[in-house]
Amino acid sequence: MHGLHATILHQLGLDHEKLNFRHADRDSRLTDVHGHVVKEIIA
Repeated sequence: MHGLHATILHQLGLDHEKLNFRHADRDSRLTDVHGHVVKEIIA
């Protein structure tokens, strides 16, 4: 699921590694550390 989110954000022109939010006094990345752009499904 994180890969799908990363791929969609990539297609929208956003860098998923820079999208952070603050939760419980910690910064978290939107796609967690597991999110990677799945280039195989981009045509």
